[in-house]
Amino acid sequence: MKEQRNGLLLVVSGPAGVGKGTLDKALMERNHKIKMSVSATTRAPRPGEIEGVHYFFKTEEEFKTMVERGEFLEYMHVFGSNYYGTPRSFVEQQLANGYDVILEIDVNGAMNVKRSFPDAVLIFITAPSMSEIKSRLIGRGTETMEQVEKRFATAFEEIKMIPHYDYVIVNDVVDVAVHHMEAILEAERCRTARSAFVSEAIEEIGR
Repeated sequence: MKEQRNGLLLVVSGPAGVGKGTLDKALMERNHKIKMSVSATTRAPRPGEIEGVHYFFKTEEEFKTMVERGEFLEYMHVFGSNYYGTPRSFVEQQLANGYDVILEIDVNGAMNVKRSFPDAVLIFITAPSMSEIKSRLIGRGTETMEQVEKRFATAFEEIKMIPHYDYVIVNDVVDVAVHHMEAILEAERCRTARSAFVSEAIEEIGR
């Protein structure tokens, strides 16, 4: 029996400044069968952005039609202006082709995906301490102190959601954290519920 496996959907969340993007990029560099999910949005393309690579660009009417048809794993309306969402068809196609797909979204989006795609693997990324999260936010130097304080307050609410995730990774040393993500992937691939080998073996035994 030769096993043909589908990919895994990894939902990655965590407070701003904990290094989610850094870990996701490092994981993909070390594993060529992992891709980032491509979101749909109603905002206009920015210079250099490519349809189907950076985003799927939709009109508001097209987006709302997709919502009505249940074509999103999750979606959100940002600041009362643009819509963003994760097209189910893109994710399912990549998974069927054997690619693992990373979906980096906030905790609310992650809970929506958990409901609409129960097979997803939810990973929460955090820093070693709350003070370290604040230090990293300040160290980015991209926001005012008022914005930093707002993100820091949000981090407390996000961390309360950790029990709803399958795994938590403390990003202290990047290489170690990436190794933990790879270990999660390997463990999840070995789950009996995901194994075509198990179902085929049981079927063969029953003949």
